[in-house]
Amino acid sequence: MDRGYVDFERLFTLYRRRYFHPGDESGGVRCDRTIALSRVKSVRDYPLPLRCIRYHDVQTSKTFNFLTNNFAISAQTVADLYRYRWQVELFFKWIKQHLRIKSFFGTSENAVKSQIWIAISVYILVAIIKNRLDSNSDLYTILQILSLTLLENTLLALLVTRMESISDAAYAHNQLNLFDNFPGQ
Repeated sequence: MDRGYVDFERLFTLYRRRYFHPGDESGGVRCDRTIALSRVKSVRDYPLPLRCIRYHDVQTSKTFNFLTNNFAISAQTVADLYRYRWQVELFFKWIKQHLRIKSFFGTSENAVKSQIWIAISVYILVAIIKNRLDSNSDLYTILQILSLTLLENTLLALLVTRMESISDAAYAHNQLNLFDNFPGQ
């Protein structure tokens, strides 16, 4: 119900309140309720209690209702997780665009975390190399140079500068002009 579910009046008819805990107004949490679903099919499909947290965002002047089944963390933490979920989505979008992880070699939590940390470390090292060499090449080009010359015994500065001069010269004389020199002009 997280994505785009806005019929809160209808949602309110789907559950009944079991417990009510006042929230911390300074953090934006208005209340923290323990609820139970009330429809027959809903109770059969999900008989456990849920938690409904009402949060008021002072920056946008909007009030949100967050549903969760996590009773172990504070109401403010739940609100913060929902508030910052877009930042998390942007972070994973950045990972997909920059870290070039095609597939994971393991499926355990530790394997996935290890591979992400290794990819981030490689990205940072390549960014440091780019900065120290004061290179005009983008990080992807430097990473390609490293992958192609992994076993060569050549200074990295020479490889990067040689690649930059080759690419500049190659495009300078081999560039076609679309609008000049048409036959019959």
